[in-house]
Formats: sequence, C-alpha cells, structure tokens
Amino acid sequence: MRNTIYSLAICMVLIGLTGCNNKKSEALTVTDPMTLFGQIDWKAKANTLTETEQSAGWQLLFDGSTGNGWHGYNQKGIPECWAVEDACLTMKSVGGNEEQDLITNKVYKKFVLALDYKMTPGANSGILFHIKEDPKYTFAYETGPEFQVIDHENWPDPLEDVQINGGNYAMYPPMERPYKPIGEWNQLMLVVNGNEVTHILNGKIIVKYTKYSDEWTKLRNSGKWNAFPDYSKYDEGHISLQNHGTKVWYRNIKLKEL
Repeated sequence: MRNTIYSLAICMVLIGLTGCNNKKSEALTVTDPMTLFGQIDWKAKANTLTETEQSAGWQLLFDGSTGNGWHGYNQKGIPECWAVEDACLTMKSVGGNEEQDLITNKVYKKFVLALDYKMTPGANSGILFHIKEDPKYTFAYETGPEFQVIDHENWPDPLEDVQINGGNYAMYPPMERPYKPIGEWNQLMLVVNGNEVTHILNGKIIVKYTKYSDEWTKLRNSGKWNAFPDYSKYDEGHISLQNHGTKVWYRNIKLKEL
C-alpha cells in the first residue's frame, strides 16, 4: 500500500509539472493580437519588464539610457542625429527631410513589437520591419513595410488615407483613428505572424492584411512600391525607427518572438 501511495504521489507531481509547462508553453505561443496587447502592462515603469511580461517571453529592445542593440542603417554605431532624451530614443535634427534611420542589430521573422510614442506638431516617422541592410539601398523603406507614425492633421501637404497615422504606409489605411492628442503617449503594437500582419493602436486593431494575398499583391504592384522592386521582398530582417527630420519620442520598446 505504501508503495502504491508513493507511486500515486509521484504521478500527481509529474502531472502538475506537465500542466505548468503546458501553461507556460501556451503563454509563449499565444498569437491572438488583442491577447498579446493585453500581455503588456502599459502603465508600468518605462523601459522595464514586469514578471508577467518576462514569463510571457517579452524582451526589452531599449534600456532607457543607451542605444545598445541599435545602429544606423548601413552604418556602424548610433548616428549623430539620434539621442537618448528623458529615457526615450528621439531625433535631434529638424527640417522634415529624410535622415538616418535607426535599426536593430538583430533580425527578426515572426514577432510582436510593442512601444510607446508621442509626437511634436507636424512630426513624421514610422516603424519598419523585415528590412534588408545592404549598401545598394539608400533608405530602409526600400525593403521594409511601415507602420506609419505621423501627425497627419498638421502635416503641411495633403495626405491620402494610406499615409495617415497608424496605416500600413502607401498600402492599407487605418480602419479606425484612435490616436491621442499631440504630446500624449500612444501605445503601438505590431504583430507579424508569418504573412499575417496586424497594427494595433491604443487598444484598437486598425490594420490587418495578409502578405502575398491577391489584394496585397495588387496594392503592392499598382502604387508607390511598383518603383521599388524589393519592397517587402524579405520575410526576415531588421526593425527600424524612421527619422524624417521631425521629432518623435520612443520608449518601452519590447519584443516577443513567435
């Protein structure tokens, strides 16, 4: 009887451990966009990870004080036009012209990116991904799709719907416009789960598309990107913070690989 009870106890422990492992595995593989958005404690101290975020597989891409893990596109080190200011990554240059983009040292394929951003009036920037770093390209946008970050209400030139804040630049306009007033922090999430891409802004899904679908292919070949044959050609690459010569602040940059 004692041996039987002992065996049963071992089985119960093993079952319990298996259940815990399954729960942890499930937490690491959740791909529902809004569930992923809910994994982030958006009110926690900036540039830190909570225990819950760590257990769910999130990592910090910005430590709040240095540019470690980043470099200029087709450059070594951090370009002079970028700075760490008030625990944020931000641009020093002004003028509205294309400047040096900042990109991650590492490349990513399937991932979720989360961050906070706020803008000055008339600011223009963006989050690009699957970027190919190569001297034959001048700008990161020649290969990488973009989650548009722009104060379209104060931009000096007329803009199309595919150019406004939150859209997939020059491809898909946002379905909703839940952006916050200039000077307030916005919560952005980009989910790249294979060919399925989702833009989330302030808790709202604003863009969904499937790369290589008939619709995507038609849009890709009929607009601006027809002049850029390698746009969205790569399924793995760097992530970029775009510098358009206007001031935007980025913080709480977190990533989870899928």
